[in-house]
Amino acid sequence: MVDTSAVTRSREPAAIRLGLAISDWTERWFPDAFIFALVGIVVVFVAGLLLGRGPAQLTHDFGGGFWSLIPFTMQMALIVIFGYVVASSPPVYRLVQWLATIPKTPRAAVAWIALFATVSSLLSWGFSLVFSGLLVREVVRRVPQTDYRAAGAAGYLGLGSVWALGLSSSAALLMATKGSIPASLLPISGVLPLSRTIFLWQSIVAAVVLMAVSVLVAYLTAPDGRTARTAESYGIRPEPLEIRTPARQRPGEWLEYSPLLTILIVIVGVAYLVQLFASKGGGIAAGIAQALDLNTYNFIFLLAGLLLHWRPRRFLEAVTRSVPATAGVLIQFPFYAGIFGMITGTASDPSPISQWLAGLFVRVSDTNSYPILVSIYSAVLGVFVPSGGSKWVIEAPYLLQAANELKVNLGWVVQIYNAAEALPNLINPFWMLPLLGLLGVRARDLVGYAAVQLLVHLPVVLFLMWLFAQTLPYVAPAVPP
Repeated sequence: MVDTSAVTRSREPAAIRLGLAISDWTERWFPDAFIFALVGIVVVFVAGLLLGRGPAQLTHDFGGGFWSLIPFTMQMALIVIFGYVVASSPPVYRLVQWLATIPKTPRAAVAWIALFATVSSLLSWGFSLVFSGLLVREVVRRVPQTDYRAAGAAGYLGLGSVWALGLSSSAALLMATKGSIPASLLPISGVLPLSRTIFLWQSIVAAVVLMAVSVLVAYLTAPDGRTARTAESYGIRPEPLEIRTPARQRPGEWLEYSPLLTILIVIVGVAYLVQLFASKGGGIAAGIAQALDLNTYNFIFLLAGLLLHWRPRRFLEAVTRSVPATAGVLIQFPFYAGIFGMITGTASDPSPISQWLAGLFVRVSDTNSYPILVSIYSAVLGVFVPSGGSKWVIEAPYLLQAANELKVNLGWVVQIYNAAEALPNLINPFWMLPLLGLLGVRARDLVGYAAVQLLVHLPVVLFLMWLFAQTLPYVAPAVPP
């Protein structure tokens, strides 16, 4: 008997067959994100032993560093929460519903989702995950022949391509925030304002190119309906999002259902932001570039969430719905902090791992090849530590130390890292968690199509990072008082 599905696949273009094949494989064999974190601990521990670090020292470093990123962990969790709150607000959701009416064919639908996933990720990766997830749900309701796996993977593309080149870049915001930079790193890096990282024209051009590549690959690899796995085939019937606010029952609850406090708090918050940006000098635009850090960024999204939900009760309902999406951040970041502790050690007893890695970068590269080497290394390490911010804390001491010795622009090193570290997100499901919850699927259902994007993006990123590194001079680190 002839296998009709196999015959149908054989007639598809090569790009579509590749996406289908990889997707089938990942559905069977891909592990959970937490496993990657645990494997990373084992790898670093063994590396420390091989470099002469004693077991007692390594365990002390691991335990001592385990809680060192708690403030940063909270900042990352808030990005997820406030991104969800803004994306699920009535005005933004109406925008999602309108956007979903535009594509008319399955392949156009997937490309459309990819476009807005990448665009929204430049604003906030937390916002992008929820915004894109809602867009996927609305699009497949209107174009039911759309492949649900390809659409879901397209909704994740912002996290695997350009998010770290945008406003929510954890590494760039960390380096712009003196109080967030670890004390041992500050003399090596100095403070790097956003004007020297994400607002470089080189970074903006790289982001545009990567967005175009993402949309093109999404369109070329999406099944056109004959071999598609639709939402219905998964037993999923996407319904419109509803955040139901309980009816007011007591007189004392009237402020919860009134916009009065929302308006007052937003006015005070906006006044503070204007004052903050103006205090930096050079006009509002320049002030934003200098003052925007993780805390300021989260504060802006908090105010936007309050305003868009209008009433405090509805805002709190959205926050409650968002909290489960932070589970991965809250449980895994302490383990990454433990890895950081083993790599760096302490000021009085530095680990040989960081020193060996910094020396390795200097020995095996020069100013010309350093961007390519950093890109490859950051992408590989990202498989085990899928976090732009916590992984940067791990890498920054030896990457920037080597950059100082090789006279490579420090701000561009941050952007090299940003572009490269996003790549493993395409095959590591850690940051998929909020999206998966919205779509009702597993990571292994989406990773296949995301892996095809990785194959295309890798050489493009390597070339762009090398090319633009040639255009930027070295500037010595500056540590403000």
